[in-house]
Amino acid sequence: MAADPILSIRDLRKSFGPTEIMRGVDLDLRGAERHALIGPNGAGKSTLFHLVSGHLAPTSGSICFGGRELGGRSPQAINRLGLSRSFQITNIFPKLTTFENIRLAVMRAHGLQYVFWKFINRDRRIREQTERLLEQVRLQARAQVPAGEMAYSEQRSLEIAMTLASDPQLILLDEPMAGMSHEETEYTARLIREVTAGRTLLIVEHDMDVVFALSDRISVLVYGQVIATGTPNEIRHDARVREAYLGEEAR
Repeated sequence: MAADPILSIRDLRKSFGPTEIMRGVDLDLRGAERHALIGPNGAGKSTLFHLVSGHLAPTSGSICFGGRELGGRSPQAINRLGLSRSFQITNIFPKLTTFENIRLAVMRAHGLQYVFWKFINRDRRIREQTERLLEQVRLQARAQVPAGEMAYSEQRSLEIAMTLASDPQLILLDEPMAGMSHEETEYTARLIREVTAGRTLLIVEHDMDVVFALSDRISVLVYGQVIATGTPNEIRHDARVREAYLGEEAR
């Protein structure tokens, strides 16, 4: 018998006034799988991320993570349960160094966001965890560079490190390769594969080469409903998916 899913979404609905964005989404994520969510612009992918991470409250339906219902919980409370996410727009402090950005994320994970800097400098566990994350995303050489001065791909690597600071079981990445060159995309895809090993990943990404190469399974969201879920090969050959979204890319 298959293990229970780490994330289970049932009949999830979200309306803004008379406009229904989520129209009864059902979705299961297995432990330690890389799962991509694809669909045309306006399908509701970012809205689904906001609902799962607590930035929006569902109109109705259930979001269950690790056996706990997430509906009504704050983003901070959901993060403490083991779920962490990135955003479409890079979410860093540009005037702080790379090291300081990651250290802030580590401090938040330890509940130390209000500790004075001069005291936190003496905390070896915070410093060592920050250094491990720098190494994990290969930014040791950029540790003392202001984050706003780094290349865009390096900023995304920094944000991934900050997402990992709370040691989450489930990571949500929202278009991590957006705006990157081919070389940057390949590098970031390899990095994501490495840092999510043993964790569950839900990723929204428009680069289909990345989606099909990185994912164990793919779900297709169209007009607020999941129309198909399967392996990359199954999705590539699904007639409904080709008609609704992939088109020529599926060939």
